[in-house]
Order: sequence, then C-alpha cells, then structure tokens
Amino acid sequence: MPIFQYKAINPNGNTVSGELEADSVDSANNILAARGYIPDRVMEKGPTGGMEARLRVALTPIQPLDLILFTKQLRTMIKAGIPIVHLLQVLENQTENRRLRYIIGKMAADIQAGTGLHETFRKHPGAFSLLYCSMIEAGEKSGSLVEVLDRLIYIIEHENKVKSDIKAALRYPTFVLLFLGVAFVVLLTVVIPKFITIFEKAGLDLPIPTRICLMLYEFMDQYWPIILITAAGTITALAAYIKTENGKLVRDALLLRLPILGKVFQKAAMSRFGSIFSILQSSGVPVLESMDILGGTIGNAAISKQLARIRDLMAEGMGISAPLKSSKYFSPMVIHMVAVGEESGNLDELLREMSMHYDTEVDFAMKKLSDSIGPILTIALAAMVGFFALAIFLPMWDLTKLVK
Repeated sequence: MPIFQYKAINPNGNTVSGELEADSVDSANNILAARGYIPDRVMEKGPTGGMEARLRVALTPIQPLDLILFTKQLRTMIKAGIPIVHLLQVLENQTENRRLRYIIGKMAADIQAGTGLHETFRKHPGAFSLLYCSMIEAGEKSGSLVEVLDRLIYIIEHENKVKSDIKAALRYPTFVLLFLGVAFVVLLTVVIPKFITIFEKAGLDLPIPTRICLMLYEFMDQYWPIILITAAGTITALAAYIKTENGKLVRDALLLRLPILGKVFQKAAMSRFGSIFSILQSSGVPVLESMDILGGTIGNAAISKQLARIRDLMAEGMGISAPLKSSKYFSPMVIHMVAVGEESGNLDELLREMSMHYDTEVDFAMKKLSDSIGPILTIALAAMVGFFALAIFLPMWDLTKLVK
C-alpha cells in the first residue's frame, strides 16, 4: 500500500506532519479527517522508498494530455494570484501521473529553496521541452506569464492533434499490411504445401505461380533459422542506428521523400514551424534563440540540421527570409510570408496565418491519404489472393482434365 506524507492542522490548531498508509490521496484525506485533522498537504512518498518505487515513477510516461492539464491548471492558479509554491503543492496533490506528481514536488522544494521558476522547469528536460522552458522564461521576464501559458497550451494541443491525426490515418493501413503479411506466411507454409504434394503425386507439370510458391516454401522451410536471425539482427541494427544522430538524419530525410506521406510530414513541419515561431516572437524570445528552440522542437532531424545552418547565417546578419531560401525543405510560400513579415514588422501575425494555412493543408492531405489508401490496399489484397488462387486452381484444373 502506498505511503503518503502529510501536513495538517490538528484539533488544537497546531501544524503537524507525518506519514500514513492509504490507497489514494482521497483515502489519506479521509483518514486525516477521521483523526480530527484538517489536511493542508498530502502527497505520495517520493521514489526514495526502494528500487521498485523509483522504477515505477521513472517508467511512468508523461502523456501530452497530462501536460496540457497541468499547464491549464498552472495558468488558472497563476491568474488567480495564488503563490507559486502553494499552487505547486496543490497541483502535486491532485496530479494523477506518478512521475509528473514527483517532479512537481521537486519543483516546489526547489522554489522554496530560492530557485527561479524557469530554472526549476529546466531541471526536468524529460518532462518539459526546451520550448516549454524557454517560453516560461520569456513569460517570467516579461511579466506576461499567463499569456505565455495560453500560447503554450495552444502549441501542446495543436501538436497533439497533428500527431493523433497522422497516427489515426496510418493505423488502418498498418493493420491491413500486418494482416496481409500473416496471411501470406500462413498460405505459403500451411496451405500451399498440401496441394503441391497432391499435384506432384499426380505427375502434373506445375504452372509458374505454383512453382514460385514451391520455391518460396522450400527456401523458408530450409533456411527459416537464418531468416529469423537475419531479420532480428537487421531490426536490432536499424533500431540502434536510428538512435544515433546520423541515423535520425537519414530516417527523417527518407520520410520527407516518401511519395504520399512525405508531403504530409513536410506540411506538418511547416505548420509547426509557423505556429511555434509566431508564439516565440509574440512572447519576446530573441530570433536567434527562437531558431535554437525550433531546431530542437521541429520534430525532424533533417529540417533541424537546416535550421542550424540558417541560424548561423542569421547570426552573420543575413536576416531570416534570405537564409530560408537556401533550404530545400521550406516552401516558397513560407519564404515569401517571412519576407513580408520582416518588411512590415508583423512577422508573428503572418507566421500564425501561414500555420493555419498549413493546418488546413495537412487536414486535406490526411483526408486525401485516407481516400487513396483504401483502393491501394484493395489492389494489394486482390493481387495476393489472385496469385495464390492461380497457384492452386491452375493445377487443379489440369488435375480435373487428367481425371476425365
């Protein structure tokens, strides 16, 4: 049973603290109330209670919805004028995610010790991105933290929506392709061999589709250990390579070159570039720092590398639009909108308009992708079924004529 640390006011009006066992925070509050205490702070004991507790907290993922809820609650309490330490203690008590709850507790302790708000966020890069921390710093320095948190909420929700839409569009074809692969292996290793045995005993001259199936079956039957080891080794090697900096660069560059999906990924990146850059500019973040943040949050290593080169050119005094022209991933529309924004002084507004335009294009591209995937998968399924049908029924037809 979890152990909770508490601070409460006893019936005599004195502040007391201690630990107790309970099923949840609500249960702990009820236990304290039954003792006549008024709970002030109740939190599950941090991951110092053993290796199991530390692993449980460390392995708990922080989902985008957890971060969105935390940011919304933080914004509401700051707007209401609640002191930072107290509001973090409140958020710690009511946050359900174990890892985020532990981090909030550490943040409250750091701020009590005199650490600045944005410095406290930067201590937890696994939970709060570079963009998140930089915008907190900008809001803290400019005195507009509530407005900055509003923009942060928009970014996180926007990013979550785009990723969810792409995953939803790819879920169906992934499932169908997996099914086709399993069906292919089952037909090749279970169904086809039984028919081939009959055809060979009858002395039939096997047609080309049947001979291809026979060759594939014999290859898989004789070399299946080598096939499995090779496949496992290849997957492991690719997974390890993709984790490297060069591997990420190669993978993301290939993703942008895919026939249909490449355009979707590129448009999603342009939308992300426009929305994040616009919000950073309106929040008062310097342009060069904004480019550093964009490089770490754009979500594509190939575009991040281009942004790093663009940032170096900007540092030499070349402006923004001119360096963008040297990148192959930024469309003429993006370059033109940035150039107009530089000249007119309303770069953040034009970037926001550009982001909304690309959001619409991404939605349209996803709908087009969903509409085109159905016929493609139908053709693939028909081709596989037709191939196996020919491999079985052509010899069956010859066998029928032989019997007659």
